[in-house]
Amino acid sequence: MTFTANSARLVLAVSCTLVLATAGEAQDDFDTLSQTGPDPVLPEPDYISLWPQLKVAEVVGWSEGQTPNVPDGLTITAYARDLVNPRTVHTLPNGDVLAVQSRAPEGKPKSRPKDFVRGWIMAMAHGGGGGAQKESNLITLLRDTDRDGTVDERSDLLTGLDSPFGVAWIDDTLYVAESGAVLAYPYVLGQTEITEAPRVLTPLPGGPINHHWTKDLALSPDGRLLYASVGSNSNIAENGMEAEKRRAAILEIDRATGASRVYASGLRNPNGLTFHPETGVLWTVVNERDELGPNLVPDYMTSVQEGAFYGWPYSYYGEHVDRRVRPKRPDMVEKAIAPDYALSSHVAALGLAFTEGSAMPAPYDNGAFVGEHGSWNRNHFNGYKVVYVPFENGSPAGKPQDVVTGFLDGDVARGRPVGLGIDGTGALLIADDAGNTVWRVAPADGAVIDAPVGTDMRASAPPMQ
Repeated sequence: MTFTANSARLVLAVSCTLVLATAGEAQDDFDTLSQTGPDPVLPEPDYISLWPQLKVAEVVGWSEGQTPNVPDGLTITAYARDLVNPRTVHTLPNGDVLAVQSRAPEGKPKSRPKDFVRGWIMAMAHGGGGGAQKESNLITLLRDTDRDGTVDERSDLLTGLDSPFGVAWIDDTLYVAESGAVLAYPYVLGQTEITEAPRVLTPLPGGPINHHWTKDLALSPDGRLLYASVGSNSNIAENGMEAEKRRAAILEIDRATGASRVYASGLRNPNGLTFHPETGVLWTVVNERDELGPNLVPDYMTSVQEGAFYGWPYSYYGEHVDRRVRPKRPDMVEKAIAPDYALSSHVAALGLAFTEGSAMPAPYDNGAFVGEHGSWNRNHFNGYKVVYVPFENGSPAGKPQDVVTGFLDGDVARGRPVGLGIDGTGALLIADDAGNTVWRVAPADGAVIDAPVGTDMRASAPPMQ
């Protein structure tokens, strides 16, 4: 069957009805908190539904004076407004903050009727912060000269990029992960613009499909290696495994040569690459697969083991087989390891920031903040907030706690949190891509760390084996 523009319009019309009908259904009584932690509840998968359950939060943006909510002991302010789809934040060693703004690459082919529906849904769910859309795909430098939590200087460091996401800095070089490559720009701390052309350090899996296009970056504690996250080219390999080469994986890149290898695989859509400040272990948050029902599969946070396989697409949470994938691969299922910590289904976890060495007060001083972008494919909302997971001895140790809320207001969203970071004063920064804002969450007593610590410098090298 040829899928034409007319059939696409028909599908969209039918889907609009389905979305509205589904959104009006009563919430189910599933306890989403039961799907958090090291041993989540996993209901039976639903292989029958032609259409996934849907409920879309249309983005309306923030009105003057509105902010997200934080608990007592914390305060929240707008660090930078009028950005254009800020996705990630990155602190340089001198305290300057890079706000990476981007939109998806254009022209991604759609092979199924569901792809048209999903595109329409995601356009509605991302919104634009309530205003006319300006040029994105740029990196803006934010400078707080007197370390009082307020940006004093702002300049666009790079423009005209190809859907940037992850960045890293070392040795007077700024690395930028675009949708199809890691670029290396000469950059001395303090510069407010980059005019020199970059060199391509290494290509990354890109188009023409490029289903999960965001590529995050992390610098190894010893400074020799970069780690890049590459999401899958599909939901569950419906485009064939040939389209998934070096995808659903974290790649290790030699900074000196650009040579790369698959470091870990079976991670459907990893983001938030971060080394733990005390253990030097790499962690990530991962968006799991769709269309198995509203309560499968939980997104998760996990340490990343070298050579490990985490199941996608053949299984989830260890050896829970996904029957939709052909051909079956029992050998791969047998290899699959379960992630460390579930975050509940469809929260769309995208940001991760550890708090050791920050200015965060107790009880937020030994753990991880997770940015949950929010669901669209279940019959009641999940996510749309920043949660805190306490850690002990380098591992999660307790249930997630809601910390930054108020992004969701009934059936509309003011914003959606994405990447997280710690600024030069030790406060938490939140990139809100739909609200076009970077938020700053700080101790209410005004406490700050003694000196800025760059994002890339927060972790110590792992102990020798």
